[in-house]
Amino acid sequence: MLIEIWSDVVCPWCYIGKRRLERALESFEHREAVEVVWRSYQLDPAAPTEPTEPTSAMLARKYGQSAEGARQMQDRVEAVAAEEGLVYRLSETLHLNTVDAHRLIHLGHEQGGAELQGKVKEALLDAYFVRARNLADHAVLRKVGVEAGLDPARVDEVLAGSEFNDDVWADAERARQYGATGVPFFVVDQKYGVSGAQPVEVFTQVLDRAWSESHPHVEMVAGSGDHDAACGPDGCAV
Repeated sequence: MLIEIWSDVVCPWCYIGKRRLERALESFEHREAVEVVWRSYQLDPAAPTEPTEPTSAMLARKYGQSAEGARQMQDRVEAVAAEEGLVYRLSETLHLNTVDAHRLIHLGHEQGGAELQGKVKEALLDAYFVRARNLADHAVLRKVGVEAGLDPARVDEVLAGSEFNDDVWADAERARQYGATGVPFFVVDQKYGVSGAQPVEVFTQVLDRAWSESHPHVEMVAGSGDHDAACGPDGCAV
């Protein structure tokens, strides 16, 4: 089973949604057969690569609220995050461009498949929301990426150039083709879409449905007498 997740590393609901999916997967009987792949989606491609503005100021401007109103919005999100075991520091986060962070996530998949990519994604989310790090800073990205398991030389190569830019763009285009208008956005087996950080129960239902449809159960009907006779790998009983 393939689960593709479109998200941004500065989206607070994306980290919450990640935790909720993980909880659903913990109780999913076929967890070992599930591959989770992270797709790129920039909430604000025009955000600055040298950030100076806190996210609270950006939110106040975007939604026409006061600084206090924006802070109250963040407080509500922090409370929800805490329910998932995440201690956010939203008042300290910066409004920043995430393209380079996404390029490292693609590098993670190139280097170590879904497993390493997942570690890089988790490390970046933790760095931004829990430690309030500047993910537009290449020195910060290098440290986070290497600590997550990326090859230092490859990290330097990627950050020094434009490698994986096309992949970031292609991911966003696929999301638009699916009809996604925001993140997190989950697609299971290229068939079932889940928009938003839904409750654990919703993810559980989707996982069970997708698995049952791709692995249909066959009910055996027994006959009687010679009608049950069959041939197997060791031959036929006669």
